[in-house]
Amino acid sequence: MSQQIFSLSSWPRAIVHIDGDAFFTSCEEAIHPELKGKALITGGERGIVACASYPAKKLGVKRGVPLHEARKICPELIVLPSDYETYSLFSRRMFSIMRRFTPDVEEYSIDEAFADITGMRRFFHSSYEEIVLKMKKEIEKELGITVSVGLSISRVLAKVASKHQKPSGMTIIKGREIAKYLCNLPVEKIWGIGNATTNYLAKMGIRYALEFAKLPEKKVREKFNKPGVEIWQELRGISVYPVTAEEKSSYASISKTKTFTPPTSDAEYLFAHLMRNMESACIKARRYFLAPNKIVVFLKKNDFNTVGSEVKLSRPCAFPLEISGVIRELFDYCYSQQDIYRATGVILCDLEPYKSIQYSLFDNPLQAEKIRDIYNVVDELGQKFGKHTLHLGGSHLIDKLGKGRRGSPTVREQTQLKGETRRRHLGLPLLHVRI
Repeated sequence: MSQQIFSLSSWPRAIVHIDGDAFFTSCEEAIHPELKGKALITGGERGIVACASYPAKKLGVKRGVPLHEARKICPELIVLPSDYETYSLFSRRMFSIMRRFTPDVEEYSIDEAFADITGMRRFFHSSYEEIVLKMKKEIEKELGITVSVGLSISRVLAKVASKHQKPSGMTIIKGREIAKYLCNLPVEKIWGIGNATTNYLAKMGIRYALEFAKLPEKKVREKFNKPGVEIWQELRGISVYPVTAEEKSSYASISKTKTFTPPTSDAEYLFAHLMRNMESACIKARRYFLAPNKIVVFLKKNDFNTVGSEVKLSRPCAFPLEISGVIRELFDYCYSQQDIYRATGVILCDLEPYKSIQYSLFDNPLQAEKIRDIYNVVDELGQKFGKHTLHLGGSHLIDKLGKGRRGSPTVREQTQLKGETRRRHLGLPLLHVRI
C-alpha cells in the first residue's frame, strides 16, 4: 500500500473548492452593470491595486502595483475604492448557497471556500459532477459573479483543480486521473508549498508535482517535515486535511493594518492610526477570549520599506487602556521625523485564553476589575452601534482629520438609509440599474 502511487478509487471522498474570479471587481460589476467588461481595479483608497478585473489583467495590471504604474499601463483604467462591506455580503451569500448542498462548508477566505459533499449523491439523486455544476450555476445566477470550481478527492487536489481553468472554469480530478493534472504542474503552484520548499525540492531535482507525488513514502518521511508529508499524501489522493465547518476560533496571532493616503509624517496622526490598529486587534482578541503575550508595531514608509519593533508583556492583556503606553513607546522607537509613511500596523502575538482579571497589567486587583468592566461595556456598545463607537482619545484624531483616503468613498459609504448612522450600516448593498 505504501508504494501505491495514487488512489484506486474514483471517489473515496468528494471535496469541492470554489474560488471567486477577481472577486472584488466582480462584486462591483454585479452592482454596477455598466462596468462589466471594462478594465477596472479596486484599492483606490490604498494607492495600490487590491484587485484587477480580467480585462485589466490582460493589459498587464497586477495586484499590488502602485496606482500611478497601473495608469501608465492602462490610461483608461477605472479606479474604485474598496467596498469591503459589500464584498463581505456577497461572500456570506456565496457560502450560504454552498450550504444548500452540504452542511460541511469551510470558509477559507472572503472569496473562497471548501465543501465536503461525500455521500450526497443519493440525497440529490445526482452525480458529484452534477451537484457541483448546480452549485456553481446557482452562485453565478443569484450573485451575478463568476466562480471557478475544483472537485477532487482531497483539499489540495481540489485547490489545484479550481486553478486549472480560470475564470468561470470547472475542473474535476478523479482518483484515476490525478497524474494527468500533476505532470506539468510546477511544485510552486501547489497549495502549501512556499519558496523555501520549492528551492529544497529543486535541489532534489524535483520541479513538477507529479515528481514529488511519486517519491517513495520512506524518502518523503526522511526528507520532509509534517506539512510536507501531508501535502505529499493529499497529492496522492489521501485526504488528511478535513473540511472544518466550524468558525475559526483559535489564532496564533492577530494583525491589523491601515494604509492611508496621502502619505504623511505627522507623528500624532500616525500614532492615532496605530492606536486604532491596536484597538481593532484587541476587539478581535476579546471576541475569542484571547490575550497577547507580545505586541509588534510597524510603520510602512512611502518607499514600501518597513520599520518595526516588538515588546513582551509582563502578563497577557487585550485591554487597550492598559497597553496604550506600550504602543507609544514602540511608536517613538520606530518613528523618524525625516520619513514619510503610508501605513501603520499592530500584531498581537503568542495569544492565549484569558478567563479572569489576573491577565491585567495592573497590579491593583480593584483597578483591574474596573478596566475589565469598562471593556465589557465598550464591547456591548460596539455590538449595538458599531466598532469603535467608544474609543481611546489617542485614536480620536482619525475621526477629526479623516481616515486618509484617495478618491471618493464608496457609494454605500456615502449613502445612509433610514435608521442608519455613520458607524452603523445595514447589511444591504446598493444595486445600480438603468431603467
